[in-house]
Formats: sequence, structure tokens, C-alpha cells
Amino acid sequence: MLKKFIKVTKVTAAVLTASALFTAAFAVTGAADEIGSLDRTCRGYGQGKEVDENNRPTGAEMFNNEFCKYGCYAMLDEDKEIHLTFDQGYENGYTAPILDTLKEKNVKAVFFLTGDYAERNADLVRRMIDEGHIIGNHGMKHASLPKLSVEDAKQEIMSLHDFVKDKYNYEMTYFRPPCGEYSEQSMAVCNELGYKTLLWSFAYPDWDVNNQPDPSAAFDRVTGAAHGGGIYLLHSVSATNAEILPKVIDNLREQGYELTLPPI
Repeated sequence: MLKKFIKVTKVTAAVLTASALFTAAFAVTGAADEIGSLDRTCRGYGQGKEVDENNRPTGAEMFNNEFCKYGCYAMLDEDKEIHLTFDQGYENGYTAPILDTLKEKNVKAVFFLTGDYAERNADLVRRMIDEGHIIGNHGMKHASLPKLSVEDAKQEIMSLHDFVKDKYNYEMTYFRPPCGEYSEQSMAVCNELGYKTLLWSFAYPDWDVNNQPDPSAAFDRVTGAAHGGGIYLLHSVSATNAEILPKVIDNLREQGYELTLPPI
């Protein structure tokens, strides 16, 4: 009788194990099928010029309403916080002065790295980490995710994720879409990989090193755009940004804003 019981138990266990594996496989396949069926239309993000009574861009609010379900945000729901973020495509000699200013002013920021930047600028990346800033993922090759297959998009994100983890012992959790291009599918892929996606609620033409904005006009534009929950996109290749950053920080604080890291 005992042998018979053991035999039945083994068969039952095998059935249950097979059932569990089938359920897990179905869940994975189902999730993959769901993401694969999502809209792949490539969209180019911009916060637009329209703002509400609190100077918050309505375009950023519309983006949040559509994509926050995938952990994607262009602006946060805050009254008096602003978050500085810098895109690091390549080094132009201004990142160190920017870090000096942030350290002097006791401000933490988010730096979104491409693969090339992470590979070529180890001293600056380690300094960012050591000084308490957040390192974000801007894509290994800065490729437009909506133009990639789901598997290639995952590779674009995770190859840089794994590189930074191995080289710097740092686990990235924030992603910024290269070129500001996204789709529902690409945002779902980021979410599946455990990333929060940060776009922005303020940006201006600061990336052309051969046509830098006038510092005085840039200062007025950056400080005049202040709003609660603001995510500022700045480029570290900009000589203008490096020059005006100390005064920008002081002015934003005078307006009553706190410069903090994103709380999500």
C-alpha cells in the first residue's frame, strides 16, 4: 500500500510540476504576446509651449495620462520640486565643471549615459556615482527603440545595464528614450525590464556646440520655465549650461523650489 501511495504521489507531483511549468510558460508567452501586439508607431516627444495656471506644460501632463501605466513620466505630481537631468552623449569638457557646481550647491542630478560615454569616461562616471548622483540608461547605441524589434530593444537597454553593473557595480533603474522617440510598445518593454522612464517637462536648444544660446537669454528661459514636478533636460556638452548653472540653481531656490532627485 505504501509503494502504491508513493507511486501515486510521484505521478501527482509530476503532474503538478508540469502544470506549474505550463502556467509559468503561458504567463511569459502571454506577456510577450501582449507587448508584441502593442502600437509600434514612433512618436517624437516634446513638451510643447502650452502651460497651465501653475506653469506646468500641458503636453507633459497629457503624456503622463497616457503612459504612466508603463512607469513613464514627463513630469511629476509635486508642488515645489524640480529635478535636473543631463544627457551624456559624448564628453565636451563641461561635465566636470557641472559636477563642481552641483557639489558646491549641494544638488543631486540624474545623468543619462550612452554606452560610448560609459565606456570612455570612467573617471567622470565614477565621480557621478561617488557624489550621490543617479546614473540613468540612455541606450547602448542611442538607438531609437520604436524602430527596433522587441528583442533588439531589450538588448539595447540591457547590454548597457549589464555593462554598467559589471564595470561600476551600479544598478540603473531610470531610462530616457534616445532621440526622445517612443511608442507604446517600447515603453512597455522598458517597464517589463524594471525601468522607470523619464522624459522631460523642460528642454531648450542647448545641444549644438557650434551654436550655443546666449547665456543671458538662456538663463531667463530656464528660470522662467520653473514649475512644480519639473524634469529639466540639459545637455552637458553645452558651454552655456556650464556657465549659467550656478545662477540657475540660486534663482530656482529663490523662487521657492527644491532641487531634488526623482522620488519614483
